[in-house]
Amino acid sequence: MEHSGHGDEVDRIVAAWHHVRPDLDLEPLTVFSRVSRLARHLDLARRTAFARHSLETWEFDVLSALRRAGEPFRLSPGTLVTQTLVTSGTMTNRIDRLESRGFVKRHRSPDDRRGVLVELTDEGLARVDAAMSDLLDIEAEVLTALSPAERPQLAALLRAVTAQFDE
Repeated sequence: MEHSGHGDEVDRIVAAWHHVRPDLDLEPLTVFSRVSRLARHLDLARRTAFARHSLETWEFDVLSALRRAGEPFRLSPGTLVTQTLVTSGTMTNRIDRLESRGFVKRHRSPDDRRGVLVELTDEGLARVDAAMSDLLDIEAEVLTALSPAERPQLAALLRAVTAQFDE
């Protein structure tokens, strides 16, 4: 990987901390300050990609969960709650709002007369697919700082660190 001889903002922060607190092990700061900065940049990039398609981040989250389900792009509200990590009441509100925009429709569940399934409409499908393409273009651009061989290495290292939160 190409590295310039100049430090970045994190290097400057770490050096300042080292100057005032040489007793501290600052190694975690060298990693997680960069992860935090990257997360802020990616969040902005995501919001920008979604806004191009008149979507909020939460709308993309729900629509993409339905899209990933595959044909016929239907899930129960409970499954959507699990996949998007929001409360049942929040999900009901989100489904209402997406339905009013024509991105989803509700169906009675064939297995449970009281149950409901949420289905992606053609408009919702087109919108989430276009937003996903834009998002991947933006994220691929961020990764150009790494060689093709380094990208899976970074993914594996991040997976090892984040696995503890997925259990």
